[in-house]
Amino acid sequence: EKIEESKDEKEVPSTLIHAVSDNARQIIFNQTKKIMWSMVQYKDMQMRYNCALKEIQTKLEILDTEFKLRHNRNPISSISSRLKRAESIIEKLSRNNLPITLESVEKHVYDVAGIRVVCAYIDDIYTIADSLLAQDDIKLIARKDYIQNPKSNGYRSLHLIISIPVFFSDERREMTVEVQIRTIAMDFWASLEHQLKYKKDVPEQESVVEELRECASIISDTDQRMLDIRRRLELGRDEPSEEEILLERMRRLDVNI
Repeated sequence: EKIEESKDEKEVPSTLIHAVSDNARQIIFNQTKKIMWSMVQYKDMQMRYNCALKEIQTKLEILDTEFKLRHNRNPISSISSRLKRAESIIEKLSRNNLPITLESVEKHVYDVAGIRVVCAYIDDIYTIADSLLAQDDIKLIARKDYIQNPKSNGYRSLHLIISIPVFFSDERREMTVEVQIRTIAMDFWASLEHQLKYKKDVPEQESVVEELRECASIISDTDQRMLDIRRRLELGRDEPSEEEILLERMRRLDVNI
């Protein structure tokens, strides 16, 4: 009887161990599946934002092409785009005490998709912005004019947070995109300032920051002077007649667009 009792005592823990082991495996399996689904959904979200970038870039390229044909000048020097990195998104959500979920990203992070437009002159910035916002499928969510009101470090640029509908095979989604529009000089300054922001152990950093602030002021003055010179040149031209305008437009028929 003692031998039988000892056998029963050994069998009970063994059964419990198997039950706990099966339960643990199921929990791990469910967690792994959840992580895998999150990865798939994150990739889908990236795809949607990337498609929104393509929509905005196409609109900007159309405006630039139209301006070139009608005014013989391209207001846009370059267009670049980017998707915010996962770690940057997580850092931004954490900094604002927001849940780290895909729903939270689409609801609260407006700069997941970003597009940068570099123009030749300051007035081109506002021409492009106004033309883009005049389109009836574009909705303005927020506007920050750091040209009229520069940041304390000297940063200048026009920022637009916009919403655009993107049509997929099974749905229409309103996607947000941040559009930054600046001059060539502003972009050059911002690139250098970006390097300073993420570079550690810069010698005499305070002095460098102050020099950059002074450069931002010089660049702003130069941008304005270049715009004034261009306008003076345009004012110096005689007003073309209707026939001259027609001939000029005819001349451009063979211009690549």
